[in-house]
Amino acid sequence: MKTPMKKMMAAVLITAAFGYGCKQKAIPNGPPKASDIRVAEKPVDQPKPPLADAAMIISKAQVPILCYHQLRDWRPSDGKVARDYIVPPDKFADQVKILADSGYHAILPDQLMDYLQYGKPLPSKPFMITFDDTDESQYSVGLPVLEKYGFKGVFFIMTVSINRPRYMSKDQIKTLSDKGHVIASHTWDHHNVKKYTDPDWPLQLEKPTKQLEAITGKKIEYFAYPFGLWNPEAIPHLKSYAMKAAFQLSDKRDPADPLHSIRRMIVPGTWSGQTMLGVMGRTFPKS
Repeated sequence: MKTPMKKMMAAVLITAAFGYGCKQKAIPNGPPKASDIRVAEKPVDQPKPPLADAAMIISKAQVPILCYHQLRDWRPSDGKVARDYIVPPDKFADQVKILADSGYHAILPDQLMDYLQYGKPLPSKPFMITFDDTDESQYSVGLPVLEKYGFKGVFFIMTVSINRPRYMSKDQIKTLSDKGHVIASHTWDHHNVKKYTDPDWPLQLEKPTKQLEAITGKKIEYFAYPFGLWNPEAIPHLKSYAMKAAFQLSDKRDPADPLHSIRRMIVPGTWSGQTMLGVMGRTFPKS
């Protein structure tokens, strides 16, 4: 008769032998062969449709693109022309609210490019909201209103003004970028592009581009002409600095390169939201 100790030892030996046998059965034929291993196939990138030519781009319905500068109350010293560029905060809030209430959807430049070049669909009632010249009110007044309605905007930065009184700081520009707004170039010191000579381009475009890329950590790929003034001679320079598109104001687009002469409209501080919607429809016809 087996003692309790002998019974225990026998059980341990049986368990060990059974466990070893199970391990052996797990890979009865040894490690799997390379031919037996199934590797997931790499997804095949779908080719993009062919690029639209200039005539096709011009034939497409234009997206309304709004342009703002200062968002503050008027002062007695502000003349009629100044009030075209200065929008009181309550007027700006009303203008943005009517866009949201009317079902408009804010888009960004990459979406616009996909629509114009590849025919990618846009959301219903698309529009773009842009800000020029780096004024600090765009951050302190404009940003909260955009966030209230879930809109993203494009901020064209004149880099000579960064960190100066009344203008945005590097940290504010970085915050805008981090929040998903687009930071773009508006030259170094806002000189008229029509008057540039070859030596002006590194100062007015290359230097600001590098500075803004250092601030945001993102590529700077879009440009707005100071005063909205442009000429066809500027376009090869913009392309040489990898600018995908450039934005003017209300002139006709370049028939040979409409992507570097995209139209915008200034929204004066005298307009009601309803007036703005009416002008948008007339300035950017559907066909």
